Amino acid sequence: MKSYGHYCALARGLDAIGDRWLLLIVRELLHGPRRYGELLQGLPGVATNLLSVRLRTMQANGLVAKADDHYRLTERGEGLRDVVAAIGRWADPMMDRMAPGDAFRGHWLAHPVAALFPGVDAARPELTVEVRCDDEPMTLRSAAGRVTMEPGRAAAPDLVLTGPPDAAVGLLAGRIDPAEAASRGLAVTGDARLLRRLRPYAPDAPAQRG
Repeated sequence: MKSYGHYCALARGLDAIGDRWLLLIVRELLHGPRRYGELLQGLPGVATNLLSVRLRTMQANGLVAKADDHYRLTERGEGLRDVVAAIGRWADPMMDRMAPGDAFRGHWLAHPVAALFPGVDAARPELTVEVRCDDEPMTLRSAAGRVTMEPGRAAAPDLVLTGPPDAAVGLLAGRIDPAEAASRGLAVTGDARLLRRLRPYAPDAPAQRG
């Protein structure tokens, strides 16, 4: 990528991370080290030669390191976690519906969930929600005021959401109610009203987080 040539922190930052696919590679590596093939699987649409180029650039810029056939984020690369989360919060209003042909991977749910439920909120209840939007189930856990998302099924979930990811995210965010979620094809096992108590982040609402 050609430098912007501006003595400006934003321009310098974009010189390093502004290339197409680069932040999506970061998205994949935020879950932990990945082999090249795992990155390809998590980045539908990327050309294999372009992925190689981006990884080399990221290594040269100190964002990624490679060891034992795995790529991982360096400490500097991990510093992009908050950047990815901030972009996710900013883009939340764009997540209403999937576009025709949109790809999806179950572990991508971790990012809208992190954007919707940042930090610690003591008013959140203990809650476990299993989300099944493809063949990669994910489990949302609310514990001690913090919401996390992890791969795999839950042993005894309070709620199970099964169906399209845009309907699942819409229901979690409080943008749609259970009736609309059902009309979009989302099946809910359990009491969906429990989700309201998770208190999702709203850009135009007063801060609720500690």
